[in-house]
Amino acid sequence: MKYNFDEIINRRGTRSVKWDIFSEEELPMWVADMDFKSPQPVIDALIKRVSDGVFGYTLDSKECKETVVNWMKNSHQWDITTDDVVFVPGVVVGFNLAMATMTNPGENIVFQTPAYGPFFKVADNHSLTQLTNSLIPGDDCNYEIDFDLFEKQISSGPGVFLLCNPQNPTGRVFTEEELTKMGEICLRNNVQIVSDEIHSDLVHDGHKHIPIAKLSPELSDNTITLIAPSKTFNVAGLDGSIAIITNPELREKYAANKKGMVGSVNLLAKTAMCACYTEGEEWLEQLMAYLAGNIKILEDFFTNELPEIKYYCPQGTFLAWLDVRDLDLEQDPKAMFSTFFREEAKVIMNNGAWFGDEGQGFVRLNFGCPRELLVDGLNRMKKALKGS
Repeated sequence: MKYNFDEIINRRGTRSVKWDIFSEEELPMWVADMDFKSPQPVIDALIKRVSDGVFGYTLDSKECKETVVNWMKNSHQWDITTDDVVFVPGVVVGFNLAMATMTNPGENIVFQTPAYGPFFKVADNHSLTQLTNSLIPGDDCNYEIDFDLFEKQISSGPGVFLLCNPQNPTGRVFTEEELTKMGEICLRNNVQIVSDEIHSDLVHDGHKHIPIAKLSPELSDNTITLIAPSKTFNVAGLDGSIAIITNPELREKYAANKKGMVGSVNLLAKTAMCACYTEGEEWLEQLMAYLAGNIKILEDFFTNELPEIKYYCPQGTFLAWLDVRDLDLEQDPKAMFSTFFREEAKVIMNNGAWFGDEGQGFVRLNFGCPRELLVDGLNRMKKALKGS
């Protein structure tokens, strides 16, 4: 079927985190939650399950695990088994559970910055020492890895490398060469890897997502990979994610910790997950084509209308990373949202400071929305900065 991504859906009054905490005149373009309807087969599957009328405790479904196995094989050419699949309520829960499984108090956690905000809470949650590996902004509007610092940090003691690929907020999709080098450094130093790959299905033309655990049997044994249909198919509110763990001993320990620490994935999340991974491909293909059009609008706008804002074209995700340091705006570094653009443009974007010190002077814009809303937001920004 042909999906209409131009449709404006009124999400106000639906208890939407993205929309319902703001006034009517404010335009939310912040949290990684798209403004599109999910695939029709997912909606149909949920309606059918709800119509049964009974919502008791639900067993893990081997059939649902098989949909994950098939999706990873067909989408990412990674052969896993149903035994490797562990359902978790969310990726943030998943990587915190991984730390409880893989680390001891006082060990290191290394991750690349700027970084998704919850990464900064992990060290305190598990009494770890936080080491941040700052990505280096390049002239080509992309970020590069500081491998000298990375190797120094990884070799400084036992712990875990928390990878985010595609990277949030910069939109980098790491190459096979980069992933191999990071993986080999971790293996040489007996540092395990937790890989947040929640945006792995949202990779743009010219780039390819490669699960780091796929690169070698050694890396597979050393890695917990976290994925979800939530960003891909816009079902984040259902709280269903997956940990892929091919190492039986590690998986058994992770599953035991899960049983004692967190709840199970609810039955509607499992229903949606199965439908996403069996019948969502057509919708996803159309979504990616639509997002490509939105990216072209962003590129043209920041080139021709607001060249003083440096635009980092995302290789993956539906999030744009904008460098506004040359504008010398007054921003509250403790605010979650960009102070200037909220007050002057009525556009709600993430304040870059939420992603760490390297995000100071940046904002993150969610372009996973109908084109009319995207153009409205960009024009509001231009008017706030130039008065016309």
